Amino acid sequence: MLKLFNSMGKRMEEFVPVNPNPVNIFTCGPSVYQRPHIGNFRTFLFEDVLVRYLEYSGYRVRRGMNITDIEDKAIAQAGKEKAGLEEIADRNTRLFLEEMDALGAKRPDVLPRATRSVEEAVRIIERLLDLGIAYRHKGDIFFDPLRFPGFGRLYGLDMSRWPRKKVRYRRDTYPGMRWNLGDFILWHKWRGGNEEFWETRLGKGRPSWNVQDPSMINPHFHETLSIYCGGVDNLIRHHDYIIAVLESLRPYPVAKYWLHCRHLLVAGKKMSKSRGNIVYTEKLLRRGYSAAEVRFFLIDNHYRKEIDYSDESMTAAAARLAELRTAVGLVADRSGSEPLDPEAADRVRQAFSRSMDDDLDVRSAVDGVLGAMLAAPPEQIDPSEAGGMVQAAAEIDSVLKVIFSAAGEK
Repeated sequence: MLKLFNSMGKRMEEFVPVNPNPVNIFTCGPSVYQRPHIGNFRTFLFEDVLVRYLEYSGYRVRRGMNITDIEDKAIAQAGKEKAGLEEIADRNTRLFLEEMDALGAKRPDVLPRATRSVEEAVRIIERLLDLGIAYRHKGDIFFDPLRFPGFGRLYGLDMSRWPRKKVRYRRDTYPGMRWNLGDFILWHKWRGGNEEFWETRLGKGRPSWNVQDPSMINPHFHETLSIYCGGVDNLIRHHDYIIAVLESLRPYPVAKYWLHCRHLLVAGKKMSKSRGNIVYTEKLLRRGYSAAEVRFFLIDNHYRKEIDYSDESMTAAAARLAELRTAVGLVADRSGSEPLDPEAADRVRQAFSRSMDDDLDVRSAVDGVLGAMLAAPPEQIDPSEAGGMVQAAAEIDSVLKVIFSAAGEK
Protein backbone atom coordinates (compact mmCIF):
# COMPACT_ATOMS: atom_id res chain seq x y z
CA MET A 1 0.00 0.00 0.00
CA LEU A 2 1.42 3.36 -1.07
CA LYS A 3 1.90 5.84 1.76
CA LEU A 4 2.58 9.53 1.18
CA PHE A 5 3.60 12.38 3.46
CA ASN A 6 0.67 14.77 3.32
CA SER A 7 1.66 18.39 3.94
CA MET A 8 -1.94 18.95 4.99
CA GLY A 9 -1.64 17.61 8.51
CA LYS A 10 2.08 16.87 8.15
CA ARG A 11 1.80 13.11 8.51
CA MET A 12 2.19 9.89 6.55
CA GLU A 13 -1.10 8.60 5.16
CA GLU A 14 -2.18 5.63 3.07
CA PHE A 15 -2.99 6.74 -0.45
CA VAL A 16 -6.67 6.30 -1.25
CA PRO A 17 -7.54 8.41 -4.30
CA VAL A 18 -10.65 10.54 -4.45
CA ASN A 19 -11.48 8.84 -7.74
CA PRO A 20 -9.36 5.92 -9.00
CA ASN A 21 -10.43 6.37 -12.61
CA PRO A 22 -8.78 8.70 -13.20
CA VAL A 23 -6.59 9.87 -10.36
CA ASN A 24 -6.64 13.64 -10.83
CA ILE A 25 -3.40 15.46 -10.04
CA PHE A 26 -2.40 19.10 -10.44
CA THR A 27 1.24 20.18 -10.33
CA CYS A 28 2.68 23.69 -10.22
CA GLY A 29 4.42 24.34 -13.50
CA PRO A 30 7.08 26.79 -14.65
CA SER A 31 7.04 30.54 -14.60
CA VAL A 32 8.29 31.08 -18.13
CA TYR A 33 9.80 34.55 -17.81
CA GLN A 34 13.08 32.61 -18.00
CA ARG A 35 13.89 29.06 -19.04
CA PRO A 36 13.68 26.42 -16.27
CA HIS A 37 16.92 25.18 -14.67
CA ILE A 38 17.72 21.79 -13.17
CA GLY A 39 16.49 22.98 -9.77
CA ASN A 40 13.05 23.43 -11.33
CA PHE A 41 13.35 20.09 -13.09
CA ARG A 42 14.03 18.35 -9.80
CA THR A 43 10.43 19.09 -8.83
CA PHE A 44 9.01 18.37 -12.31
CA LEU A 45 10.77 14.98 -12.41
CA PHE A 46 9.65 14.07 -8.89
CA GLU A 47 6.11 14.71 -10.15
CA ASP A 48 6.82 12.60 -13.23
CA VAL A 49 7.99 9.70 -11.05
CA LEU A 50 4.83 10.06 -8.97
CA VAL A 51 2.61 9.86 -12.07
CA ARG A 52 4.56 6.95 -13.51
CA TYR A 53 4.53 5.02 -10.23
CA LEU A 54 0.78 5.44 -9.88
CA GLU A 55 0.41 4.08 -13.41
CA TYR A 56 2.83 1.24 -12.61
CA SER A 57 0.58 0.48 -9.62
CA GLY A 58 -2.46 0.15 -11.88
CA TYR A 59 -4.07 3.60 -11.75
CA ARG A 60 -5.04 5.78 -14.66
CA VAL A 61 -3.77 9.32 -14.05
CA ARG A 62 -4.93 12.67 -15.40
CA ARG A 63 -2.41 15.40 -14.69
CA GLY A 64 -2.74 19.14 -15.05
CA MET A 65 0.10 21.65 -14.93
CA ASN A 66 -0.07 25.42 -15.19
CA ILE A 67 2.15 27.65 -17.30
CA THR A 68 2.63 31.04 -15.61
CA ASP A 69 3.25 33.47 -18.46
CA ILE A 70 2.09 36.77 -16.97
CA GLU A 71 3.35 38.14 -13.64
CA ASP A 72 5.53 40.93 -12.26
CA LYS A 73 8.76 39.09 -13.11
CA ALA A 74 7.64 38.39 -16.67
CA ILE A 75 6.84 42.06 -17.25
CA ALA A 76 10.23 43.07 -15.84
CA GLN A 77 12.00 40.50 -18.03
CA ALA A 78 10.20 41.74 -21.15
CA GLY A 79 11.41 45.25 -20.37
CA LYS A 80 14.95 43.99 -19.77
CA GLU A 81 15.04 42.09 -23.08
CA LYS A 82 13.07 44.78 -24.94
CA ALA A 83 10.92 41.96 -26.27
CA GLY A 84 7.25 41.10 -26.27
CA LEU A 85 5.86 39.19 -23.32
CA GLU A 86 4.28 36.56 -25.57
CA GLU A 87 7.54 36.09 -27.48
CA ILE A 88 9.46 35.40 -24.25
CA ALA A 89 6.75 33.10 -22.89
CA ASP A 90 6.47 31.12 -26.14
CA ARG A 91 10.24 30.67 -26.36
CA ASN A 92 10.66 29.50 -22.77
CA THR A 93 7.57 27.27 -22.87
CA ARG A 94 8.97 25.57 -25.96
CA LEU A 95 12.34 25.07 -24.23
CA PHE A 96 10.59 23.71 -21.14
CA LEU A 97 8.61 21.13 -23.14
CA GLU A 98 11.66 20.12 -25.18
CA GLU A 99 13.66 19.54 -22.00
CA MET A 100 10.76 17.65 -20.40
CA ASP A 101 10.84 15.36 -23.45
CA ALA A 102 14.63 15.02 -23.31
CA LEU A 103 14.54 14.08 -19.63
CA GLY A 104 11.90 11.42 -20.17
CA ALA A 105 9.04 13.25 -18.44
CA LYS A 106 5.47 12.72 -19.59
CA ARG A 107 3.76 15.85 -20.85
CA PRO A 108 0.74 16.75 -18.70
CA ASP A 109 -2.71 15.97 -20.06
CA VAL A 110 -3.90 19.51 -19.29
CA LEU A 111 -1.43 22.38 -19.81
CA PRO A 112 -3.25 25.73 -19.50
CA ARG A 113 -1.55 29.11 -19.71
CA ALA A 114 -2.39 32.04 -17.47
CA THR A 115 -2.83 34.49 -20.37
CA ARG A 116 -5.47 32.19 -21.87
CA SER A 117 -7.36 31.93 -18.59
CA VAL A 118 -8.01 35.64 -17.92
CA GLU A 119 -11.78 35.41 -18.45
CA GLU A 120 -11.99 32.63 -15.85
CA ALA A 121 -9.90 34.71 -13.44
CA VAL A 122 -12.32 37.62 -13.92
CA ARG A 123 -15.30 35.34 -13.17
CA ILE A 124 -13.60 34.09 -9.98
CA ILE A 125 -12.82 37.62 -8.79
CA GLU A 126 -16.37 38.81 -9.54
CA ARG A 127 -17.76 36.00 -7.41
CA LEU A 128 -15.36 36.80 -4.56
CA LEU A 129 -16.44 40.46 -4.73
CA ASP A 130 -20.10 39.39 -4.58
CA LEU A 131 -19.34 37.29 -1.49
CA GLY A 132 -17.60 40.18 0.23
CA ILE A 133 -14.36 38.20 0.50
CA ALA A 134 -12.58 40.42 -2.02
CA TYR A 135 -12.70 44.22 -2.22
CA ARG A 136 -11.40 47.10 -4.35
CA HIS A 137 -8.71 49.48 -3.18
CA LYS A 138 -7.33 52.23 -5.45
CA GLY A 139 -8.32 50.22 -8.52
CA ASP A 140 -6.67 46.99 -7.39
CA ILE A 141 -8.65 44.08 -5.92
CA PHE A 142 -7.56 42.27 -2.77
CA PHE A 143 -8.56 39.09 -0.93
CA ASP A 144 -9.22 39.42 2.79
CA PRO A 145 -7.95 36.19 4.44
CA LEU A 146 -9.87 36.98 7.63
CA ARG A 147 -13.06 36.31 5.66
CA PHE A 148 -11.94 32.72 4.94
CA PRO A 149 -12.20 30.37 7.95
CA GLY A 150 -9.10 28.26 8.48
CA PHE A 151 -6.81 30.42 6.37
CA GLY A 152 -3.22 29.17 6.42
CA ARG A 153 -4.05 25.66 7.59
CA LEU A 154 -1.85 23.94 5.00
CA TYR A 155 1.25 25.71 6.27
CA GLY A 156 0.02 25.78 9.87
CA LEU A 157 -0.06 29.58 10.10
CA ASP A 158 -0.48 31.07 13.55
CA MET A 159 -3.33 33.51 12.94
CA SER A 160 -2.81 35.11 16.35
CA ARG A 161 0.08 36.97 14.69
CA TRP A 162 -2.27 38.63 12.19
CA PRO A 163 -2.00 42.44 12.37
CA ARG A 164 -4.97 44.39 13.67
CA LYS A 165 -4.31 47.22 11.24
CA LYS A 166 -5.17 46.60 7.57
CA VAL A 167 -2.09 45.63 5.54
CA ARG A 168 -2.10 44.99 1.78
CA TYR A 169 0.49 43.28 -0.44
CA ARG A 170 0.39 44.42 -4.07
CA ARG A 171 3.16 42.35 -5.68
CA ASP A 172 2.70 38.94 -7.25
CA THR A 173 5.61 37.43 -5.35
CA TYR A 174 7.93 38.45 -2.56
CA PRO A 175 11.48 37.23 -1.97
CA GLY A 176 12.31 34.77 0.77
CA MET A 177 10.45 32.12 2.69
CA ARG A 178 8.27 34.48 4.69
CA TRP A 179 4.58 35.00 5.28
CA ASN A 180 2.97 38.26 4.24
CA LEU A 181 0.52 38.86 7.08
CA GLY A 182 -2.15 40.84 5.31
CA ASP A 183 -4.47 40.96 2.31
CA PHE A 184 -3.14 39.56 -0.98
CA ILE A 185 -3.78 40.97 -4.42
CA LEU A 186 -6.10 39.36 -6.99
CA TRP A 187 -6.24 42.05 -9.70
CA HIS A 188 -3.65 44.62 -10.80
CA LYS A 189 -5.14 47.83 -12.13
CA TRP A 190 -3.41 49.07 -15.29
CA ARG A 191 -1.43 52.17 -14.44
CA GLY A 192 -0.28 53.17 -17.89
CA GLY A 193 2.81 52.58 -19.97
CA ASN A 194 3.61 49.38 -21.86
CA GLU A 195 2.54 47.02 -19.08
CA GLU A 196 0.36 44.16 -20.29
CA PHE A 197 -3.37 44.55 -19.60
CA TRP A 198 -6.77 43.20 -20.58
CA GLU A 199 -10.02 45.12 -21.09
CA THR A 200 -12.46 43.30 -18.78
CA ARG A 201 -15.59 43.79 -16.72
CA LEU A 202 -13.24 44.57 -13.81
CA GLY A 203 -11.63 47.34 -15.84
CA LYS A 204 -8.20 47.52 -17.48
CA GLY A 205 -5.66 45.31 -15.76
CA ARG A 206 -4.40 41.79 -15.26
CA PRO A 207 -4.97 38.92 -12.82
CA SER A 208 -2.37 38.43 -10.12
CA TRP A 209 -0.38 35.23 -9.71
CA ASN A 210 -2.54 34.40 -6.69
CA VAL A 211 -5.68 33.87 -8.76
CA GLN A 212 -4.05 32.40 -11.86
CA ASP A 213 -3.75 28.80 -10.64
CA PRO A 214 -7.41 28.73 -9.53
CA SER A 215 -8.37 30.07 -12.97
CA MET A 216 -6.43 27.24 -14.62
CA ILE A 217 -7.79 24.52 -12.32
CA ASN A 218 -11.46 25.49 -12.21
CA PRO A 219 -12.38 24.79 -15.87
CA HIS A 220 -10.65 21.39 -16.01
CA PHE A 221 -11.11 19.68 -12.63
CA HIS A 222 -14.54 19.48 -11.04
CA GLU A 223 -13.84 17.42 -7.96
CA THR A 224 -11.34 17.35 -5.13
CA LEU A 225 -7.94 16.58 -6.64
CA SER A 226 -6.34 13.40 -5.34
CA ILE A 227 -2.93 15.11 -5.23
CA TYR A 228 -1.60 18.64 -5.55
CA CYS A 229 2.18 18.98 -5.95
CA GLY A 230 4.75 21.73 -5.97
CA GLY A 231 8.08 22.89 -4.64
CA VAL A 232 8.47 23.42 -0.90
CA ASP A 233 8.54 27.20 -1.37
CA ASN A 234 4.87 27.01 -2.44
CA LEU A 235 4.08 26.09 1.16
CA ILE A 236 4.77 29.72 2.00
CA ARG A 237 1.74 31.75 0.91
CA HIS A 238 1.03 30.37 -2.56
CA HIS A 239 -0.78 27.11 -1.90
CA ASP A 240 -2.74 28.51 1.02
CA TYR A 241 -3.81 31.37 -1.26
CA ILE A 242 -5.05 28.83 -3.82
CA ILE A 243 -6.99 26.97 -1.12
CA ALA A 244 -8.55 30.22 0.13
CA VAL A 245 -9.63 31.34 -3.34
CA LEU A 246 -11.02 28.04 -4.62
CA GLU A 247 -12.61 26.84 -1.39
CA SER A 248 -14.41 30.17 -1.07
CA LEU A 249 -16.20 29.23 -4.29
CA ARG A 250 -16.50 25.44 -4.26
CA PRO A 251 -18.09 23.26 -1.56
CA TYR A 252 -15.25 20.74 -1.45
CA PRO A 253 -11.51 20.75 -0.68
CA VAL A 254 -8.99 21.60 -3.37
CA ALA A 255 -6.99 18.42 -2.81
CA LYS A 256 -6.82 15.39 -0.54
CA TYR A 257 -3.02 15.06 -0.49
CA TRP A 258 -0.47 17.87 -0.80
CA LEU A 259 3.10 16.89 -1.71
CA HIS A 260 6.08 19.27 -1.70
CA CYS A 261 9.55 18.67 -3.11
CA ARG A 262 12.61 20.10 -1.37
CA HIS A 263 15.17 22.34 -3.07
CA LEU A 264 18.18 21.55 -5.16
CA LEU A 265 21.15 23.38 -3.67
CA VAL A 266 24.46 24.63 -5.01
CA ALA A 267 27.15 24.88 -2.34
CA GLY A 268 24.43 24.82 0.29
CA LYS A 269 22.34 27.59 -1.30
CA LYS A 270 19.02 27.17 -3.12
CA MET A 271 19.46 27.17 -6.89
CA SER A 272 17.53 30.16 -8.13
CA LYS A 273 17.47 32.68 -10.96
CA SER A 274 17.72 35.56 -8.49
CA ARG A 275 21.00 34.19 -7.03
CA GLY A 276 22.53 33.55 -10.42
CA ASN A 277 23.78 30.09 -9.40
CA ILE A 278 21.68 28.25 -11.91
CA VAL A 279 22.60 25.27 -14.07
CA TYR A 280 20.66 24.31 -17.18
CA THR A 281 20.12 20.81 -18.57
CA GLU A 282 21.77 21.93 -21.79
CA LYS A 283 25.01 22.74 -19.96
CA LEU A 284 25.21 19.24 -18.46
CA LEU A 285 24.54 17.65 -21.85
CA ARG A 286 27.31 19.77 -23.42
CA ARG A 287 29.66 18.56 -20.69
CA GLY A 288 29.08 14.99 -21.81
CA TYR A 289 26.41 13.72 -19.43
CA SER A 290 23.53 11.86 -21.02
CA ALA A 291 19.92 12.90 -20.50
CA ALA A 292 19.41 9.64 -18.56
CA GLU A 293 22.26 10.56 -16.21
CA VAL A 294 20.80 14.02 -15.59
CA ARG A 295 17.38 12.49 -14.94
CA PHE A 296 18.88 9.90 -12.61
CA PHE A 297 20.78 12.54 -10.63
CA LEU A 298 17.54 14.48 -10.11
CA ILE A 299 15.32 11.51 -9.13
CA ASP A 300 17.71 9.21 -7.23
CA ASN A 301 16.91 10.59 -3.80
CA HIS A 302 13.96 11.22 -1.54
CA TYR A 303 11.93 14.16 -2.75
CA ARG A 304 11.58 15.58 0.78
CA LYS A 305 15.36 15.79 1.23
CA GLU A 306 17.50 18.57 -0.17
CA ILE A 307 20.21 17.54 -2.62
CA ASP A 308 23.35 19.46 -3.46
CA TYR A 309 24.57 19.84 -7.02
CA SER A 310 28.30 19.66 -7.70
CA ASP A 311 30.65 18.11 -10.24
CA GLU A 312 31.28 15.34 -7.72
CA SER A 313 27.60 14.58 -7.13
CA MET A 314 26.90 14.45 -10.88
CA THR A 315 29.86 12.11 -11.41
CA ALA A 316 28.67 9.89 -8.56
CA ALA A 317 25.15 9.73 -10.03
CA ALA A 318 26.53 8.72 -13.45
CA ALA A 319 28.64 6.00 -11.83
CA ARG A 320 25.68 4.68 -9.82
CA LEU A 321 23.50 4.54 -12.94
CA ALA A 322 26.28 2.64 -14.73
CA GLU A 323 26.37 0.19 -11.81
CA LEU A 324 22.60 -0.33 -12.04
CA ARG A 325 22.71 -0.87 -15.80
CA THR A 326 25.66 -3.26 -15.50
CA ALA A 327 23.91 -5.32 -12.82
CA VAL A 328 20.78 -5.64 -14.96
CA GLY A 329 22.88 -6.37 -18.05
CA LEU A 330 24.76 -9.22 -16.38
CA VAL A 331 21.48 -10.85 -15.39
CA ALA A 332 20.05 -10.26 -18.88
CA ASP A 333 23.03 -12.12 -20.36
CA ARG A 334 21.89 -15.22 -18.43
CA SER A 335 18.31 -15.15 -19.71
CA GLY A 336 17.20 -17.46 -22.47
CA SER A 337 14.08 -18.75 -24.17
CA GLU A 338 12.83 -20.62 -21.10
CA PRO A 339 9.52 -19.56 -19.49
CA LEU A 340 10.02 -16.66 -17.10
CA ASP A 341 10.21 -17.45 -13.40
CA PRO A 342 7.36 -15.45 -11.77
CA GLU A 343 8.84 -15.77 -8.27
CA ALA A 344 12.13 -14.25 -9.41
CA ALA A 345 10.24 -11.39 -11.07
CA ASP A 346 8.22 -10.80 -7.90
CA ARG A 347 11.38 -10.59 -5.78
CA VAL A 348 12.64 -7.72 -7.91
CA ARG A 349 9.26 -6.01 -8.01
CA GLN A 350 8.90 -6.24 -4.24
CA ALA A 351 12.43 -4.87 -3.69
CA PHE A 352 11.38 -1.84 -5.74
CA SER A 353 7.84 -1.34 -4.42
CA ARG A 354 8.80 -1.76 -0.78
CA SER A 355 10.61 1.59 -0.83
CA MET A 356 8.47 3.32 -3.45
CA ASP A 357 5.41 2.62 -1.31
CA ASP A 358 7.20 4.39 1.53
CA ASP A 359 6.60 7.92 0.27
CA LEU A 360 8.36 7.43 -3.09
CA ASP A 361 11.84 6.74 -1.71
CA VAL A 362 13.53 6.31 -5.09
CA ARG A 363 17.06 5.98 -3.73
CA SER A 364 16.16 3.10 -1.42
CA ALA A 365 14.10 1.54 -4.23
CA VAL A 366 17.12 1.59 -6.55
CA ASP A 367 19.20 0.08 -3.74
CA GLY A 368 16.59 -2.67 -3.51
CA VAL A 369 16.74 -3.42 -7.23
CA LEU A 370 20.53 -3.46 -7.15
CA GLY A 371 20.47 -5.80 -4.17
CA ALA A 372 18.05 -8.17 -5.91
CA MET A 373 20.17 -8.22 -9.09
CA LEU A 374 23.40 -8.82 -7.18
CA ALA A 375 22.01 -11.31 -4.64
CA ALA A 376 23.77 -14.16 -6.40
CA PRO A 377 26.69 -14.33 -8.85
CA PRO A 378 25.30 -14.13 -12.42
CA GLU A 379 26.66 -17.55 -13.34
CA GLN A 380 24.54 -19.08 -10.58
CA ILE A 381 21.27 -17.59 -11.84
CA ASP A 382 19.00 -19.95 -13.74
CA PRO A 383 18.00 -18.63 -17.20
CA SER A 384 14.30 -18.68 -16.31
CA GLU A 385 15.04 -16.73 -13.12
CA ALA A 386 17.13 -14.27 -15.11
CA GLY A 387 14.31 -13.79 -17.60
CA GLY A 388 11.84 -13.04 -14.81
CA MET A 389 14.23 -10.59 -13.16
CA VAL A 390 14.84 -8.72 -16.40
CA GLN A 391 11.12 -8.57 -17.14
CA ALA A 392 10.58 -6.98 -13.72
CA ALA A 393 13.43 -4.52 -14.36
CA ALA A 394 11.79 -3.49 -17.64
CA GLU A 395 8.50 -2.84 -15.82
CA ILE A 396 10.32 -0.82 -13.16
CA ASP A 397 12.00 1.21 -15.88
CA SER A 398 8.58 2.47 -16.94
CA VAL A 399 8.91 4.54 -13.74
CA LEU A 400 12.63 5.32 -13.69
CA LYS A 401 13.20 5.67 -17.47
CA VAL A 402 16.97 5.28 -17.14
CA ILE A 403 17.89 1.58 -17.30
CA PHE A 404 17.27 0.31 -20.82
CA SER A 405 17.09 3.44 -22.95
CA ALA A 406 17.96 7.10 -23.08
CA ALA A 407 15.56 9.10 -20.91
CA GLY A 408 13.91 10.91 -23.78
CA GLU A 409 13.19 7.89 -25.95
CA LYS A 410 9.47 7.10 -26.29
